[in-house]
This record gives sequence, C-alpha cells and structure tokens, in this order.
Amino acid sequence: MRIGIVGSGFIGKSLANLAVKQSYQVMISNSRGPETLTGIAYEIGCQSGTVEEAVSFGDVVVVAIPLKNIFQLTPEMFEGKIVIDANNYYPHRDGQIAELDEHRNTTSGLLARHLPQAKVVKALNAILAKDLTEDGRPSGAPERRALPIAGDDKQAKEVVSHLVDQLGFDVVDAGPLSESWRFERAKPAYCIPLDPGGLISALAKAERTVELPDGSWRTKSS
Repeated sequence: MRIGIVGSGFIGKSLANLAVKQSYQVMISNSRGPETLTGIAYEIGCQSGTVEEAVSFGDVVVVAIPLKNIFQLTPEMFEGKIVIDANNYYPHRDGQIAELDEHRNTTSGLLARHLPQAKVVKALNAILAKDLTEDGRPSGAPERRALPIAGDDKQAKEVVSHLVDQLGFDVVDAGPLSESWRFERAKPAYCIPLDPGGLISALAKAERTVELPDGSWRTKSS
C-alpha cells in the first residue's frame, strides 16, 4: 500500500518515518513544494512531491496540516480516495471557527464536507508526534497502546485499521464520523496513552461541551 502525506509538520514527518520502517511506500508533500522537502525525504527514505502528486500517489492519503488550511485543498484531487484526517482544531492557530465552537460540527465533518467524494476517516490525530514513533508495539504485545478511529465508510475504516495496526497500535472504533469529537483536542482520549479498555472508557467519558485544561495531554499518563 502506498501512502501520500499532505503536510510535513511533526505528525507528517513522524508518520512518514514510521511507515517507511514498516516497508510502506511513502510520498510526503507540503504547500511550499517538493524542493523544500529534499533533505527530509532523503533522511526518512521516502519520496517528496507536490500536494497533487502525493494525493495521486497514495492508496491512502493522510491530511496533516493546520485545520485552517484544509479549505485550500482542491476537492477534485481527492475523489475516491481514502483520506485519513489527522487534523486538530487549535483556535489560537486556526482562528475561531463558529460551527466548532458551537459544537455544530467536527473537524472531520469540515474536511468531509470540503472533500465530498473522498472517504474520510478520523485517525492518527490523538497521539503526539514523538509518541507516534516511540510507542508502537507488535500485534499482541502486552500493554499495547490503542488509537481511536471514526468514519462512515466500512471498507475505508478497515483499511485504516489495518494500517494503524501495522504501525504498531491497537484500534478502537469510535463509530461514525459524527462521533469523532470524542477524541478531538482536549477530550479524555486525546493524546493520552491508553490500552483498548482504557480508551473505550475515555471515549465514553467525553462530554461535548467540556474540555480538559489546555496542554494537559502533553504529559504522559496512563
């Protein structure tokens, strides 16, 4: 399976590095162009390209860019693609987005609406970049960390679940895309290392209008 990554920030680079180590073919991209990624691609052992090239390249496309920038993506490029939404909403970076502030939509809902012909799955957003490269374990390993996913397309979720498992993590299905708010920023499941049982409990505890203290997820706990 080939993975196209849109975004070369911490998550994009960490995911590219991890996927290459698992023998996936990877192309990384950003809005500034592949010439800015030559060194990173060489170090990781992946390809670099334009956003359009990375989207075309990937059997699965990961979108890992500031949320405010998703509206700059060209929807037609993503037609028929399985798209992993690894984005999070940070108002100080993205600006205030009323329908998120008022809990009328989710981050993945915004992306799915902008890319109506794509199969969007929320995944890989609820883990810090450093943990992504350090916390993976083989399938069946004791105390294996679990990560949540959500989506409306069964086949797309199966593909993404397999990928997450290959990257070293158990998978907990949080339900349809409308339930992806349960592991967005500042919820109990956000970036906290948990096994499957603990993650299921954290997802259930999430309250739509209640947020954890800002930055509390940057300290590991279990």
